[in-house]
Amino acid sequence: MMSRTVSSWILSSARNGIVLQGKGRLYSICIPNRNKTKWKLVFSKKQLYPAGSSRLDNVFSLKAFRHTSTEEEHFSFQLSPSQINDILRAGELSHKILTFNGKNANSVLRFESNQLASNTPIEDRRSAATCLQTKGMMFGVFDGHGGSACAQAVSDRLLHYIAVSLMSRQTLEELELAVECMKPVLPILQWHKHPNDVEYREITSQYFENLRVYWQHLLDLDTELGFSLEEAMICAFKRLDSDISLEVQAPQENELMRNVALQVAFSGATACVAHIDGVHLHVANTGDCRAVLGVHEEDGTWSTLPLTRDHNAVDEFEIRRLKREHPGSEEKTLFVNDRLLGILMPSRAFGDVQLKWSKELQHSVLENSCDVGDLNIYQYVPPNYHTPPYLTAEPEVTYHKLRSKDKFLVIASDGLWEMLSNEKVVKLVAGHLSELNVQKPQLAFEKPVNLGYMHSLLLQRKNKGIASLDQNIATHLIRHAIGSNEYGEVDQEKLAAMLTLPEDLARMYRDDITVTVVYFNSETIENYYRNNK
Repeated sequence: MMSRTVSSWILSSARNGIVLQGKGRLYSICIPNRNKTKWKLVFSKKQLYPAGSSRLDNVFSLKAFRHTSTEEEHFSFQLSPSQINDILRAGELSHKILTFNGKNANSVLRFESNQLASNTPIEDRRSAATCLQTKGMMFGVFDGHGGSACAQAVSDRLLHYIAVSLMSRQTLEELELAVECMKPVLPILQWHKHPNDVEYREITSQYFENLRVYWQHLLDLDTELGFSLEEAMICAFKRLDSDISLEVQAPQENELMRNVALQVAFSGATACVAHIDGVHLHVANTGDCRAVLGVHEEDGTWSTLPLTRDHNAVDEFEIRRLKREHPGSEEKTLFVNDRLLGILMPSRAFGDVQLKWSKELQHSVLENSCDVGDLNIYQYVPPNYHTPPYLTAEPEVTYHKLRSKDKFLVIASDGLWEMLSNEKVVKLVAGHLSELNVQKPQLAFEKPVNLGYMHSLLLQRKNKGIASLDQNIATHLIRHAIGSNEYGEVDQEKLAAMLTLPEDLARMYRDDITVTVVYFNSETIENYYRNNK
């Protein structure tokens, strides 16, 4: 059934007029591979909906031509359903909040997360942790570009900076005293990590020292009140980005630290972080990751509530902001081909010092770094680079007071949102919840059921196509993002092809995708309002 090759699938797709959702590129390129095969890919842009609508703005059709200097060779994408599931579920992470005496006072019931790589290695990162100071939970999604180094550093460090920003003066003093006296320091965060999440243990001590300099700075401010949560998140984002910039300028005797600092500063990352404490939800966003609430209305329908705005080169607010910050003489060169200075799609990001530093500072740092070529550092200074910085890591922070009808929060990198609209994502999560609820009586042990009844239920599930329903909702979303056909149904052949495209081709069709879905505890939220009347 799935014996066609990638090449024949792509060619037949072009002949049959199948429209593939793409990454917003418009070019023709030949890509050689190790089998001396060349693919010539020609994308054409189709504007199906008005710009800025809730639907996907850019859709691409594809024609492909295959040439080989040897006998014809094919890339097989023959995958069984179980192999597809193994690939899709490899990055699954689930965490349920523990109950005490049968009760759960946390407004977060559980969260589920997953990732699927397009780049090798994946450039997306994710974080989840409980802040031991506020008892709130934090969730972050980080979309790297120009490599994974910046996204890695930000995912490791940003939640610590936010937690320190929220500490009282007394707590900061106790923390500093413990370090001075070389006593054990109590943990700041309780991490919830996937076993395969990358961690650079070799440079943890250096990062801790810079975090300490930050809390010493907070103590020097000589204020008793501390930051509000919004102020803490903004300050943490800006401070970490400043530290990334300063670390690469500081002399480093350790070669590993110097190389890591270079890679972090000259790559980049967007970030979206949520802090949930009781009914108080704050979301800080820099770049084009996105956070959306799923709301179950009283009439039984589902609605979406976006909590972030995409910071990119097509957003009117960002265009106006950048034009205000730079001379009128640069108005026509700030954005070229819907990219900042013709280079970068997001208009806010960590790192990317080549769009923040002066030309002189860039040359000075790079000239003193002998490993730049080996590290694949991006050295190109764009034309019309006159009044840096052109990029900021300062986030926009949104506050939302949770209601019992707010059922879940989806945070994801733009790899998901390029494939699925906000409304489609909420619909998929809501439908998944409904299907899981349908299955609950079959799995519960409260009432005995006979074998005949169970057999009939299994047949019903098989007929409905949910016999192997993903338990992790993030996997369910990724499956639909890359495998849906024009009717919104998962096409197994397309799914198999998208998972086995050669490395050089995969990035043409999809980006790295990272998804975290946070489910809220409606009972806890209702109790809050009941007790605070």
